[in-house]
Amino acid sequence: MKYLAVANVQPAEVLDPDVDDATKSDKPWIVIVWNDPINLMSYVTFVFQKLFGYSLEKATELMLDVHHKGRAVVSNGSRERAEFDVYRLHEHGLWATMEHETL
Repeated sequence: MKYLAVANVQPAEVLDPDVDDATKSDKPWIVIVWNDPINLMSYVTFVFQKLFGYSLEKATELMLDVHHKGRAVVSNGSRERAEFDVYRLHEHGLWATMEHETL
């Protein structure tokens, strides 16, 4: 008489993804322009209009934030977009950085 060996098979446990982990990576990036002693206020206003399409009023408001507060958030979005905006601002001689937006 032959005996068959039967394996003890258990169903695999499937874990649902942690929703918090998925949403953390979607947090938008912000681009910050910092005050510097080099660039004229009129030039900074011009760059904001040229690169981001801001009206004269909006560009002036952001430039005054940079001048008086030391910084201004000029754009936000995906990491790739923020990197591109920082690159363009550097090409125009402005000091810019990017960071995750705090909610």
